[in-house]
Amino acid sequence: MASPVKKQKTEPSAKPSAVDCQHVLVMRHGNRVDDGVDDSWWTSDPKPWDPPLAEVGWIKALETGKKLRAELGFPIHRIVVSPFQRCIKTAQQLIAGLSMANDDATSNPADSSTSRIKVSLEYGMSEMMNDVALWYHPTDRNSWGFNIEELEALFPQRVVEITRHRVFMELPQWGESESGAKDRYLLTIHSLVDRYPEENLLFITHGEGVKVTASTYWKKARGHKIRPGYFGYAHLQRQIIRNGDSFTANRFGIATDPNETGIKLEPPRHA
Repeated sequence: MASPVKKQKTEPSAKPSAVDCQHVLVMRHGNRVDDGVDDSWWTSDPKPWDPPLAEVGWIKALETGKKLRAELGFPIHRIVVSPFQRCIKTAQQLIAGLSMANDDATSNPADSSTSRIKVSLEYGMSEMMNDVALWYHPTDRNSWGFNIEELEALFPQRVVEITRHRVFMELPQWGESESGAKDRYLLTIHSLVDRYPEENLLFITHGEGVKVTASTYWKKARGHKIRPGYFGYAHLQRQIIRNGDSFTANRFGIATDPNETGIKLEPPRHA
């Protein structure tokens, strides 16, 4: 992401609390059902390329939402979600957790009730589209894809972004390269954080999207293999300087040590 970024006019929004520092979380979805939970689930599923959350992932997503609400120290204004159902279900439970009252909600600085959160689905945060990331893909291309309107209907109507802006209007083509996926993830994140500079965004995506974000901004990660666990996330922040309707944004930096947010490094392999 280039630095500094200059915009002449900010995007009209639901007037969230003004922020001098924009926070962005890029998070991996929760535990998927085909990861040692039910190896045969796909035999009876019409979309075996799109595994759902396991029950443990569903439970942990709710807990993660409550934990974020209690510990972040800032609100989440917008959640951007990959259309794969493991990400959709993660987002649903996270929103429920974020909206749950704490013992003393009136004094909680991270009050993120669903009335303040907007949700949008974004093809740009989809899984890397190749046989490295997806072990199964259909030969019938008519069965490959998503009905965005049906997926949006899974969320409370008040949180779905009606006047949504999408960076990518369709799924990436099959056979996408790793470098192509990296460019896609960064372009999507860059475009949306610049479109909503007065909002804190949470992107719910796949392991590759988190790895790309961490490797771009976490200097310690260079030369290492990055392993984001389920719900592992990269937390970025940047300073926003406003001048009337225009703004200048400094470069993003890692705000929280990724070791504390579920991202691990493997030692570099030497020849």
